[in-house]
Amino acid sequence: VQLVESGGGLVQTGASLRLSCAPSGRFVGSYNMGWFRQNQGKEREFVGVITWPGANTYYADSVKGRFTISRDNANNMVYLQMSSLKIEDTAVYFCAAGLGGGDLSRSNLYTYWGQGTQVTVSS
Repeated sequence: VQLVESGGGLVQTGASLRLSCAPSGRFVGSYNMGWFRQNQGKEREFVGVITWPGANTYYADSVKGRFTISRDNANNMVYLQMSSLKIEDTAVYFCAAGLGGGDLSRSNLYTYWGQGTQVTVSS
């Protein structure tokens, strides 16, 4: 099973962008779906997560109020709606799927990962 992100691109500050995450192959189970981002030379950073079946969302302080995660359980799709984008939001964005509880901001709780999609915010 792999996850495939799409929707990245080059935008200006203040713009909005929606990223999508879809599984390739058979994908069943009650997964929490997280979004992470990473800049070159930096550690992967938690962005947010939506729990199964989508009752709760949690976000990093840096994106709270600007980013929204949603999911379409019938189609196994997850979305990251980003608004009021800042230059510091520039990164490769990854979606990830994991089971169980705990600190969902920890990347090691996620089993499946996408290849990432580049988001570049320019002034």
